[in-house]
Amino acid sequence: MAAMAGSGLSNQTGAAVGALAFPVLGPLGVVAVRQYVAALVLLAVARPRPRAFTWRQWWPVLLLGGVFGSMNLSLYSAVDRIGLGLAVTLEFLGPLAIALAASRRRLDAGCAVLAAAGVVVLMRPRPSTDYAGMALGLVAACCWASYILLNRVVGRRVPGVQGAAAASAVSALAFLPAGVTVALAHPPTAGAVLCAVTAGLLSSAVPYLTDLLTLRHVPAQTFGLFMSVNPVLAAVVGWVVLGQGLGGAEWAGIGAVVTANAVSIATTRG
Repeated sequence: MAAMAGSGLSNQTGAAVGALAFPVLGPLGVVAVRQYVAALVLLAVARPRPRAFTWRQWWPVLLLGGVFGSMNLSLYSAVDRIGLGLAVTLEFLGPLAIALAASRRRLDAGCAVLAAAGVVVLMRPRPSTDYAGMALGLVAACCWASYILLNRVVGRRVPGVQGAAAASAVSALAFLPAGVTVALAHPPTAGAVLCAVTAGLLSSAVPYLTDLLTLRHVPAQTFGLFMSVNPVLAAVVGWVVLGQGLGGAEWAGIGAVVTANAVSIATTRG
């Protein structure tokens, strides 16, 4: 439980620290650095052998690398516009949708309605509503759902975690031109680079390694249930680190999405 809590807190704290570098590097620059850090860590851990990959293994790896980068870029762009708590909550709809789509239970249909109600509350029209930011959060949700599905394919076709490591390398290479362009257009400060690297370590390296070890001792259902607290952690960390306060309606919307996920997983058999 401590490891899972630490993983979630690390992930959201990393995102918040990365947001501190947005004024200098922008979301694109921070995500580029995060992809570099993630690739270095995963390559060091998995040590993949890409020359031995067949095309049947390579194509889902390439897609996974593209989705990995798109997911982080859309999420960080959403964080820049609507705040960490709301962005992570909208992104969380991706895995929730996959879980609910695979079920035929009436209870899960009710969970879907509850989650939809939460989203309606979060996206209700207001003078300050940033619809572009909301849309980016939903794009991140679609990317996360695709990430889960592609990870299953890669996991079946590539041994161990070599596929995930190769995909992270593909994503890092894809972001290399963007990183160079951002660095030349806006010379980064040491503080901004430190924040971006910290985001990569806390949001990629620490959660990946911690989750890898945790899943050896904790049932997948329990792990999934605990993952549902991430939107709450994101809202709290966004408030503490970034000063992004939320109103009662926003907390109610986040609570609805979290509850829908928790109830669906907690009542799933097996």
